[in-house]
Amino acid sequence: MRLFRLIWILAIIVATLAIGWQSADAARGNTRSVLVIDIDGQIDPLSVDYISRGLDEARREAASLVVIRLDTPGGLLQSTREIVELMFESHVPIAVYVAPAGARAASAGTFLLAASNFAVMAPGTSVGAASPVGSGGTELPATLSRKVSEGTRAFVRSIADVRGRNAAALEDTVSKAAAYSAQEALDIGIVDLIVPDLQTMLDQLHGRTAETAGGRIVVSTAGVTVHRTSRTLVERVVEVLANPNVVLALFLIGGLGVLVELSSPGLFAPGIVGILATTLGFVGFLSLPGSWGGLLLIALALGLFYAESVAPGFSAFGAGGVVALLLGSIFLFGNYFSPSDLPEPSYMVSPVMIAITTAISVVAWVLFIRFVRAEGGTSGGFQTEEELNLEGAWGVATSDIEPSGKVRVANQEWAASTDPGVSIRAGDEIRVQGVYGQVLRVEKLYQKRRR
Repeated sequence: MRLFRLIWILAIIVATLAIGWQSADAARGNTRSVLVIDIDGQIDPLSVDYISRGLDEARREAASLVVIRLDTPGGLLQSTREIVELMFESHVPIAVYVAPAGARAASAGTFLLAASNFAVMAPGTSVGAASPVGSGGTELPATLSRKVSEGTRAFVRSIADVRGRNAAALEDTVSKAAAYSAQEALDIGIVDLIVPDLQTMLDQLHGRTAETAGGRIVVSTAGVTVHRTSRTLVERVVEVLANPNVVLALFLIGGLGVLVELSSPGLFAPGIVGILATTLGFVGFLSLPGSWGGLLLIALALGLFYAESVAPGFSAFGAGGVVALLLGSIFLFGNYFSPSDLPEPSYMVSPVMIAITTAISVVAWVLFIRFVRAEGGTSGGFQTEEELNLEGAWGVATSDIEPSGKVRVANQEWAASTDPGVSIRAGDEIRVQGVYGQVLRVEKLYQKRRR
């Protein structure tokens, strides 16, 4: 009997919970909401991911409207195209709201505003100036500018046709770098509303019709709950890493850490730091319009620095490494070989950052090499017993050493190097000071007597 009562009580509890859960679900399903996505800054691949996630969330929650609050100086045309595609594919109506007062939808922002179901601006905002220019804001050559502009003009015309906006006025933002105030944009048919705040916009959009990928929808924004989506922790970390200066610093720290580990196996810490920094550098690099050519130049510079470590003394390897590092830092970002399609942004590493990182990298590597050599370490891996026995041995230079060359020691020819500024001629007798892999560091004993 007691067991029966216990089962009966548990059944009642489960039924009550189930009814309450269904009621909560029904209440959530009947609650209309508006999702707000804030874009404050450049339009880039991170913006694409952020907006895509927001639109997915809005569709899952059956939101009445998505509001993209926009304040941007511009961005990348490729990222802009991807966002416009997402907007056209959305089943939830989208309003782009240029706000607050003083905000702008410049360059790439012009396309996003035009592609929305409802283009709205706050008083004191502006839109336009979408003319393509070269990296850093320079003018493009006439022929190239014409080619780029035709494609961009066709893109903005197609957006205007889909959304029923003033195609000629929007095309002028590309061909003539035209810009409009909020009132001018409203008067010429680029935007639909000018409102001072979000709530006023929602009140005025209630009952309007929007064409979406899922068909025509009557927008219901009366009494809705407003939710703001925010960037996740991972997105915020990537946003920090997606900075040209940070990427360059991470690549150099990572490369030097790996080189130190290769030069002195067994330290472990430099290798771990190097791999971690390089990985983080790639996360930032892949989030930006970087150049693989610039990255290869930096890799070449690190390779030349390693070659310098196994050829003691400042030689062509060291000089080549410095030149490759400078060129790689310059060409890592910046669209030097293909023009920017929109005025902003110019993804370039700061010249000051290039100078500082290059100087620190070279000094750090030179000091490390000197430390290894002073400690009698090896830059080429583990030494054989024969190599260990060569230290202090005598031999003869078989070529001039200034500071690198060839010597014969223990009946075998070796690559050799001496201190910068020291000159050893072929035929001079030498003594081995240290062994670095397959390279001997030598000094001259005395000048061979000549008859």
